[in-house]
Amino acid sequence: MCKETVKIGIILGSTREGRNSPQVGEWVKSLSDKREDATFEIVDIVDFHLPFFGTTAMNDERIIKWNQSVGSYDGFIFIVQEYNHSITGALKNALDLAREPWNNKAAGIVSYGSVGGARAAEHLRGILGELAIADVRTHPAFSVFTDFADRFTFKPADLHVPVVKKMVNEVVSWSSALKTLRGK
Repeated sequence: MCKETVKIGIILGSTREGRNSPQVGEWVKSLSDKREDATFEIVDIVDFHLPFFGTTAMNDERIIKWNQSVGSYDGFIFIVQEYNHSITGALKNALDLAREPWNNKAAGIVSYGSVGGARAAEHLRGILGELAIADVRTHPAFSVFTDFADRFTFKPADLHVPVVKKMVNEVVSWSSALKTLRGK
């Protein structure tokens, strides 16, 4: 029996210049692309030029395109960096500008920061719950002190590979299950 594939968006959670999220996202994608039961795409919120929530009508073309993009995925992997014990304002804004397209989908969180981005990941979990996104338990966390050369070049330790693969397995399984709930 041929199992239908799921489409997973790897969302880069930072928009600032010099950000590390593209390196982390591409590394996660390179590990994930070997699977046959899912496809993975990098989703860079920078590319959508999103307005701030509440500053324009929700029928703004940029918001519509963002919602269409979010709606096209069965699940997500959020690449989250910790800023002041939380997620970035850009990621929170992107989450707020879509509502229903997030519903009844699965997500994994990959974080980094001085304490592995743990506080940002925990903050994100609460937001995901409100958006009806089921986040998986396994959470790869990277330290800017040990997994980045000079804090800017991503060089993850090999011990992270099985943790990332486990998280991806959970996201794919949950995304497949939730796809049936959405009637897709």
